[in-house]
Amino acid sequence: MREITQYRLITFSVLFFAVFYNFSFIKEFFKVYDLVGLNIIYFISVFVVFVFLNIFLFTLVSSRFSTKIFLILIFMVSSFVAYFMDTYNVVIDSEMIRNTLQTNLNESMDLFSLKLVLYVIFLGIVPSFLVYKSNIKYEDRKKELIKKLKVLLFSLFIIIVIIFSFSKFYASFFREHKSLRFYMNPTYWVYSVGNYIAEAVSPDITKFKIIGDDANIVPPFGEVDKKELIILVVGEAARADRFSLNGYEKQTNPLLEKEDIVNFSNMYSCGTSTAVSVPCMFSFYTKDDYTYNKGISTENVLDVLNDTKGVKILWRDNNSDSKGVALRVDYQDYKIPENNTICDEECRDEGMLVGLDKYIKENKGKDIFIVLHQMGNHGPAYYKRYPKEFEKFTPVCKTNELEKCTQEEVSNTYDNAILYTDYFLSKVINFLKPYSKNYETAMLYMSDHGESLGENGLYLHGMPYLIAPDNQKHIASFIWLGKGDIREDLDVEKLKSYSNKSFSHDNLFHTLLGLFEVEAKVYNKDMDILNDAKID
Repeated sequence: MREITQYRLITFSVLFFAVFYNFSFIKEFFKVYDLVGLNIIYFISVFVVFVFLNIFLFTLVSSRFSTKIFLILIFMVSSFVAYFMDTYNVVIDSEMIRNTLQTNLNESMDLFSLKLVLYVIFLGIVPSFLVYKSNIKYEDRKKELIKKLKVLLFSLFIIIVIIFSFSKFYASFFREHKSLRFYMNPTYWVYSVGNYIAEAVSPDITKFKIIGDDANIVPPFGEVDKKELIILVVGEAARADRFSLNGYEKQTNPLLEKEDIVNFSNMYSCGTSTAVSVPCMFSFYTKDDYTYNKGISTENVLDVLNDTKGVKILWRDNNSDSKGVALRVDYQDYKIPENNTICDEECRDEGMLVGLDKYIKENKGKDIFIVLHQMGNHGPAYYKRYPKEFEKFTPVCKTNELEKCTQEEVSNTYDNAILYTDYFLSKVINFLKPYSKNYETAMLYMSDHGESLGENGLYLHGMPYLIAPDNQKHIASFIWLGKGDIREDLDVEKLKSYSNKSFSHDNLFHTLLGLFEVEAKVYNKDMDILNDAKID
């Protein structure tokens, strides 16, 4: 095979990336800038800057030993990135990387398709093979260093000249359209990997912070009242506007509408992916203060309840896992038939209720907190998320390649999964009702994040919060309160009167502590959703 320098190989590779891996970037660019006049020249300038920026970066890490390995790795990963950006219009930032690494095999298989295989073959394997077979000609160390410096300086020169030549355009581009950089492949995902690694090796995560060492259960007026039995259902990808409780035209909540619940119609998530939202919603930190490192190195609300020595806690999971929230409490995996007795195509959420009677009996005389983590509306294979008898809305989308289905089919399939969630949540409420004689019972439902269903070509979730559409952040949530003491301590009608106020995951930590009558320095009554309705 003909000899080629590593710098020419890098240049060819970068040109290949620019042309074939950035359809999403080109599409997003021309959403912002019309395809007319000077905008075409501006686009060409961005294309050139992109090429020389990547030549500069790739050359920095090039060497006799690293160039082929690095390029093959970039080609393979970028083929996957291109597929998911082109197909679902998602972006790959550090939080999406974390979400991906925490996804289990079954969830990953839901994303498998022939189109993905074709992307990986033609954008991953074929160019990687050509790089592997290339005959790179290396000079001695001194000559290679000189060549490397020439390439770096020339690339930097071109970038500077272009940016200064169109300074007015680039000032606007960098300041007002920052989100466009999220779509640059491979530049942005490589940058995001660096961010992810930097967070993972941060020394802060080695210091675990105890915040509930003063936590105690103090019943109102010093009374010794009934013990609490509270179930929190953590939903999956349930957007608020698809609950008929919130005015959706399709009846997706026929059973919940019959229950005396308090609906929180303006609840917002603290993230747009499970990997962010679940640890964040249980965290003491608000969305603005929360970081992954803070979350895993500080006690969450389960830990604070555990610190009281008076609450038995159980987490049952039919999703990927607890994302680190339940590491220090009892945890049971209900994705597997060995534990979940209600499984067909996949294990169903309602299976998490089986055996709870035994757990409650074993912990008689204690406060009990149970978390049920749903599979819910996990996409893109919405058609798998419900048994056949819940296929009320038709036609449906029977594939994970959502772009092949009509908007109506995607919408119907998602709504059927919401209908099954309605059935499951109704079962949870009816499970608790008999216990209201001996316990103060309540069920709180809160989804982890919302979902995009093809609006503006965007599917699934996980967009950076700054640019994420409302339907990825506006989530379904409500509370059911059992008959008895728990309702006597609350003015339920007053709670209903302000239930449409704007709340968020930030309120969960303090609302749970309030439900269990916990006094602690970390409890903020102003963040407790129920506090204003409590009867003094």
